[in-house]
Amino acid sequence: MKCGITSVALALVLSGGGAYAFTVPRSSSCPPAVRHTRPRDGPPPATRPSPSFDASSFDASSSSALFMGRAAAVRAATKGKTDAKKAKVNGYYGKKIIMAVKQGGSSDPVANRQLADLIKAAKNNSVPLDNINRAIKRATEKDAGDFAESTFEAYGHGGASMIINVLSDNSNRSTAEVKNAISKNKGKIAESGSVLFMYDLRGKIVIPTADVDEDALLMAAIDNDVSDVELVEGDEEGTSVVYTDPKETGAMFEALGSIGLADGAKMSLAHVSKAPVECSDEDFEKNMAIIDALEELDDVDSVEHNMSN
Repeated sequence: MKCGITSVALALVLSGGGAYAFTVPRSSSCPPAVRHTRPRDGPPPATRPSPSFDASSFDASSSSALFMGRAAAVRAATKGKTDAKKAKVNGYYGKKIIMAVKQGGSSDPVANRQLADLIKAAKNNSVPLDNINRAIKRATEKDAGDFAESTFEAYGHGGASMIINVLSDNSNRSTAEVKNAISKNKGKIAESGSVLFMYDLRGKIVIPTADVDEDALLMAAIDNDVSDVELVEGDEEGTSVVYTDPKETGAMFEALGSIGLADGAKMSLAHVSKAPVECSDEDFEKNMAIIDALEELDDVDSVEHNMSN
């Protein structure tokens, strides 16, 4: 029976010196140590020489490079996802600002309340000021696109449903791309209203901390005339989410500011499932393939679903 060298032991060998105190738990797969005892009379029993480890034969640099390479790959993949998410958010607010300028008839946030609210929301979502100004300027140009919002509903695998939020200046293109992404991954477009009734539209504020005083939050909400407050754990580690009535989202954000929780918070509207479902691992992966394909589309702003896992 073979016993593998533990990572702790290997690390000590490679360190090349120094005294360390450590405990290595005995593996159940390894036989107990055998103690040889010398009889009172007669020669000592034959002993087997201990195996030696030749550190010179171990290429530490290649092992280190391997581990560093894997870590670099993980960091690159994570950064790529983060950059894509940021670009998505920046693009969304850019299009919304263009809509607000055109619909409000003014590029002045003082005269255009909808534009002022969007600029505030964009800043809260870390959209660079240069991006905001470019979008406002773009909206005043004659060839600026006429953006419109639309919603698609779909069924996935294992009882999952999805709501796809689209903001596009070409409805024919966005419709074709959304339907193609869903059908390619074995999903199904649903009739209008057949999925939406299973969700509630809620105001959503993501707070970049998991340490929230619920009593202080409730009192701040009452002081700002907010009657609908729900605090839950955020999807990302170290975050919290406050749900409220869509009409009270702005007031709830002000309430968070009064107790020092608005800095870095992100405000939006979201569809929240009334009856979440837990899919099998296989169905979950299939549904995530649909969601990933949709989120790669430029016209798709977000995809909401009812999966609890």
